[in-house]
Amino acid sequence: MTVSGPRGRLLTTRRNLLGMAGAAGSGLLLPNGARAAGTPAWRRPLAEADAVIAFGHTGPVTDGGWTMVHDRGVQAVRRAFPKLRTIYVESVPYSADATRIFRQFVAEGAQMVFSTSEYGDFIKDVSDRAPDVAFMECDGTNVTGNLGWYYVAHWYASYVIGITAGLMTRTGKIGFLGAFPIPSVYASANATLLGAQSVNPAVTLQSITINAWFDPQAATQAATALADNGCDILCGIMDEPAYLRVALQRGLKAVMWNTGMLDFGPEAYISSVALDFNDFYVSQVRDLLAGTWQPQGRFLTLGHGVDRDGWGPTVPVEAARQADAMRTRLLAGYNPFRGPIHDNHGRLRVPAGVELSDLEIYHSDWAVAGVSGLE
Repeated sequence: MTVSGPRGRLLTTRRNLLGMAGAAGSGLLLPNGARAAGTPAWRRPLAEADAVIAFGHTGPVTDGGWTMVHDRGVQAVRRAFPKLRTIYVESVPYSADATRIFRQFVAEGAQMVFSTSEYGDFIKDVSDRAPDVAFMECDGTNVTGNLGWYYVAHWYASYVIGITAGLMTRTGKIGFLGAFPIPSVYASANATLLGAQSVNPAVTLQSITINAWFDPQAATQAATALADNGCDILCGIMDEPAYLRVALQRGLKAVMWNTGMLDFGPEAYISSVALDFNDFYVSQVRDLLAGTWQPQGRFLTLGHGVDRDGWGPTVPVEAARQADAMRTRLLAGYNPFRGPIHDNHGRLRVPAGVELSDLEIYHSDWAVAGVSGLE
């Protein structure tokens, strides 16, 4: 666990942290040893110097992608509120260890806890027993008395960049790397292909899932297999740039995720779905300090937390122009996810004249026609 702030900096191992959490036992303490009674603490103003904000990260802050972007948000909180204290743990496992880590955040006095990826019951069980603490889960689904969720509506940026992919592909085959067949992966793959098909209806997308968000070796192997199968554009929703390096080595193009990655392979780079949690984290902490924070679900939208990165130097001017024209329409409120849309088994999923809402896209569990390898 890493602690930073005006009270100094402490580094301990995750094993020691789990040991302390286990020692806390089943009687979960609230901040400063208090028990919940009456109005929750997060509904009362809190002095900045007394605030402790905790973050549980799914990967290392040096991953060059997802966790790094969230860590930038942590740093933005520190800059905005230099008197408070922040705690974070990297590479929180998807197991009972996560529950113990979130418990320890509470025992350490955190008044607000963020999990920067989905931890489901592991975080909900802790939040249910710590009603005086505010919890927010990235890519979550639960809203309770003190737990909310937040996520990025990344499908719009994926659609925009998909237009350039559809215009630039020579083989008509896009390769896609995902971690697991879960809604965020379906949403990313579907939006990318629908954007490509809007300008090139014959384009298809082949997906490989590698059962990890951060596994450069597996991502490299999957990207190589996609390239061997004729995919000349690689894209995905991974936490690091391994497949961009494959694209550069094979003379292909790549669409990235999380942050701008031009420097890793400018000749192969098309663009990236770029995330920015800075303003969101600062606003959440500001609301906590003011006593106005409320648990809710919230999307960070195009231009406000998620967008496309700049275009790579090899993107044709006309392709960029068409994609940016769609971005302008999206910012004005246009929804491109409208029927008829069939899934990859031929079933009509969205009838003509019907639009998918952000919440429906967020809960996607099916692939659109033209996607293979994602079931």
